[in-house]
Amino acid sequence: MTVPPENPDAADDDPAPGEAVPAEDTTAEDTADVDALDGAESAADPETAEGGEAAEAQEPTEMEGPRRRARRERAERRAAQARAEAIEQARRDAKRRIRAGSAEPAKGVPRGAIRGLKMALATFLTVIVLAGLGLILYFTPLMSVRDIEVTGLAELTRDEVVDVAKVQLGTPLLQIDTGAVAERVAAIRRVASTRVQRQYPSALGIAVVERVPVVFKDFPDGPHLFDRDGVDFATAPPPPMLPVFDVDNPGPTDPASRAALQVMTALAPDVAGQISRVAASSVASITLTLADGRVVVWGNTDRTAEKAQKLAALLTQPGHTYDVSSPDLPTVR
Repeated sequence: MTVPPENPDAADDDPAPGEAVPAEDTTAEDTADVDALDGAESAADPETAEGGEAAEAQEPTEMEGPRRRARRERAERRAAQARAEAIEQARRDAKRRIRAGSAEPAKGVPRGAIRGLKMALATFLTVIVLAGLGLILYFTPLMSVRDIEVTGLAELTRDEVVDVAKVQLGTPLLQIDTGAVAERVAAIRRVASTRVQRQYPSALGIAVVERVPVVFKDFPDGPHLFDRDGVDFATAPPPPMLPVFDVDNPGPTDPASRAALQVMTALAPDVAGQISRVAASSVASITLTLADGRVVVWGNTDRTAEKAQKLAALLTQPGHTYDVSSPDLPTVR
C-alpha cells in the first residue's frame, strides 16, 4: 500500500498535459530543501521512488521536471554570470594597460648611444681641425724657415753647410725633407755625421760632427788627412804633431790601414801625442816612431789594449827600442 506524500503539490513530478510550468528562481537553500525533501520521500515510499524513476526513464527526453529545470537554469545563470565577470575583468585589465601605456613617458635614446655619438662627433671635429691646421702649416708661410742654425762646426764654416743644405728661407717647415737635407750635408768630406731638425716656429737646425784627423800622408797635390776610419777627408796642412801615415794604400778598405789606425786609437792620449809616424807594411808588422826617435815594435793587433798599457809603463825606462809584440814578455833595448 502506498503512503500518500505529505505535500500534495509535490506529489507529481510531471505537470498535467497542456499546463504551463512557471519558472522558479530558487536559491541554494531552496535547492538543499528540495533535495532533502526528495530524499525523505524516497525513504518513505521506496516503491513510489522506484516507480517515479521508471516513469522518468520512460518519458521523452524533451520533458523535464521543475526541479531539474531549476537546477539547469541555475547552472546556466552561474555560467552566464561567470562569463560576464570574466569579460568585465578583461575590460578592466585592458583599460588598466591602456592607462599605464599612456602614463608611461616615451623612452629616449639610451645614454650609451648618446655618449658614443658625442665621442664620434668629437673625434670627427678633432680630425677636421688637425687636418685644417696641417694644411695651413703646409701651404702657408705661417711657420716657415726664417733662420738656419748650424752647430758643431770646427773647420767648416756656416756658409759652406748652408750652401750645401739648399734650404730656401721662407719655405714652410713641413715642406722641408729633413732626410734629404741631412744627406746633402753629409756629402761634405769633413762631415762625419749630421742631424737636421725642424725647430718651431720658424727655424731649421743642422747639427754636424766633423771628422778628426788622426794621421796624414803626403801626396803630390799636398798632405791628405785621414780620420780614425781611414777616410781621406781633406787636403790641407796637418795640425802640429800629427803622425805620418806610412802605408802603401791608405784607405778605409785597406787591412794594413785599419790595423795601424786601430793601434793609434788604442794608445793613451799622452802616448799618442808622442807618436810622429805609424808604419804598417802588413797587418802583422806595425811599428811606431816617437818624436824623439825611439821605436816601438808592436807586431799585430792581438791584445791591443794590453799592449798599450805595457807600452805606457815601458816608456818610463831609458832605451831606444820597445818591443811589446809579446805583451807577456815586453823588452827594452
